[in-house]
Amino acid sequence: MHLTTLATCSLNQWALDFDGNTARIIESCRQAKAAGASLRCGPELEIPGYGCLDHFLENDLYLHCWQKLAEILVHPDCQGILFDVGMPIQHRNVRYNCRVIVCNRDILLIRPKLWLANDGNYREMRYFTPWLRPQHVEEYYLPRIIRDIVGAAKVPFGDAVISTPDTCLGFETCQELFETRAPHVDMSLNGVEIITNSSGSHHELRKLDTRIRLIQEATRKAGGIYLYSNQQGCDGDRLYYDGCAMILVNGDVVAQGSQFSLNDVEVITATVDIEDVRSYRFTPSRGLQATQAPTYERIETGYSLSYELTSIIPAISPSRPIELRIHDPEEEIALGPACWLWDYLRRCGGASGYCLALSGGIDSCATATIAFSMCREVIKAIEQDNEQVVKDVRRICAKPEDWVLPKDPQSLCNSILHTCYMGTAANSSPETRQRAKNLAEKIGAYHTNMNIDTVVSALTSLFTFVTHFKPRFRAHGGSNAENLALQNIQARLRMVIIYLFAQLLPTVRQRPGGGSLLVLGSANVDECLRGYLTKYDCSSADINPIGGISKTDLKRFIAWAKEKFELPILDEFLNATPTAELEPISDTYVQSDEADMGMTYHELSVFGRLRKVSKLGPYGMWTRLVSEWKDDYTPRQVYEKVRRFYYYYAINRHKMTTITPAYHAEAYSPDDNRFDLRPFLYPAFTWPYRKIEEALAAFEKGGKDEKED
Repeated sequence: MHLTTLATCSLNQWALDFDGNTARIIESCRQAKAAGASLRCGPELEIPGYGCLDHFLENDLYLHCWQKLAEILVHPDCQGILFDVGMPIQHRNVRYNCRVIVCNRDILLIRPKLWLANDGNYREMRYFTPWLRPQHVEEYYLPRIIRDIVGAAKVPFGDAVISTPDTCLGFETCQELFETRAPHVDMSLNGVEIITNSSGSHHELRKLDTRIRLIQEATRKAGGIYLYSNQQGCDGDRLYYDGCAMILVNGDVVAQGSQFSLNDVEVITATVDIEDVRSYRFTPSRGLQATQAPTYERIETGYSLSYELTSIIPAISPSRPIELRIHDPEEEIALGPACWLWDYLRRCGGASGYCLALSGGIDSCATATIAFSMCREVIKAIEQDNEQVVKDVRRICAKPEDWVLPKDPQSLCNSILHTCYMGTAANSSPETRQRAKNLAEKIGAYHTNMNIDTVVSALTSLFTFVTHFKPRFRAHGGSNAENLALQNIQARLRMVIIYLFAQLLPTVRQRPGGGSLLVLGSANVDECLRGYLTKYDCSSADINPIGGISKTDLKRFIAWAKEKFELPILDEFLNATPTAELEPISDTYVQSDEADMGMTYHELSVFGRLRKVSKLGPYGMWTRLVSEWKDDYTPRQVYEKVRRFYYYYAINRHKMTTITPAYHAEAYSPDDNRFDLRPFLYPAFTWPYRKIEEALAAFEKGGKDEKED
């Protein structure tokens, strides 16, 4: 047997937090060594943080990375272990995304990333150049700050592997795993037995299962030991990196970390037998392919990974395969946005909590429930003696060291979550007002309840005084323009009022030092796609935990939370008709979201996936749905639905340019920041509509001719 203990980790790095990031890297090495590991794998670009974006174009960043690498190289906790560190490096005036492989103050290899992530949320080719020379190695001249430490002027730079006295190591970086010709294939055929993957992979609903299957496939075919490391947490923007570090042997998972966590450093280890890899690769066909595989330059080191066992030690044995842990989508919604909210709150200087406009509808209910879930996770971390979480709670709540920490999520929620119901006498129902109040009580939020009629009346009176025109609701004989304007006044005033309360409620509650609250938005991904929101209304906030989640998934989450969080009040939200409550209520009319939109939330999800994920325009969407909806709608009815969607999508796309930063959770998100890049001024889709109408005319004529025959 050739037993070795290996470690990989998830780190909650923060873009440009050089001190904090370095401390977490060193701590992960300390924990790995304490567990007896001889190798530690870390996440992608871990020294500066993955999400630096255009800061990767600044020379200062590269200088600071070398300075921090020097600190890591000489730290006592980083000796006696082989590890890789992620950082950007300039080589011959070209910027590369690199792994630096280190052992005992020595840099063995700098390995640049071969294939860059350059779609969806990723724009790596904006900052870096891929190393398009597989198996090629050059010399890299080290900066002076590093030469004095390693005692050398240059080190290998390129696509090479590390040869130890007992095995061979190779390295992949994130995107390379997902490529058709992934590097691990040729490395495995070349005799590499341990492969690390350093990732900066974000959470998306239902994505983890796909990622795990790909990682398993990496070693199931070719055999080998695979260490997967990922960043975990919010590092400064819309993405939540969802950890789930893993160690696999020949396709079997032997260690798995958490997907969502409030831990800044999470290290997992496994003891593996290198001989298992050699036995797994016994087939003659594999041997024949190996003789034709490209050859990697091997960088030799005298450091051994395996134990020197002169006799059998029962206490040291290989880790056994474990059952994978994959969250249901409802759990993902409960945990991912909750952890993202906590990271944002604790890292946003001066913020003392959150403030939410709680309307009594399911969207703001979902946002409040996610904030409550955040409090639940914080309480769990306190119970586990998480020192960083305890420190953050005291600071956010402005409490002294001797303050008794909250024992339940409701107590914590009362300190950091503030909700406001802002109704009007004519348009708001007693049911929504009471639902909002009851939910706030059950989760422990500090709740305020008010009517805003006087403020609305002041604005409409001003308009009438200036123009001598009094706008009326449609129910009172007004035009559509008047009806919409009167709705928008209420919606936009709620945004102004919620920010006023967010700024002053901590002072009202006599929080030491005052402080201010971050405003939470509650527009879901489907409403953003359709544009069913008022520009600069309560959809305008500081951050939005549900802006990347569909209405369908939110309803499933609320049904799940009703049981798991023991909140029976949520059932009332599930059974209520979604309504904006911006028009007068009467015995015969209550405003309905789906009636206003002219389409259902389910249809919106379908349109969104076909537009973004399937990359279809109006004509392609129509042809697809004619088949998929044939049992429910005629081709002409499908055309009318597609045309209605694209009409509202086009006239409202401008709203996405100012939409609140939202947690990214859905593959069809219309986020205009960098995920869904589209114009915001559209022409009428006359040509695709004409082609649809021609196809419809031919279809309908054919049906008519058949009847006549």
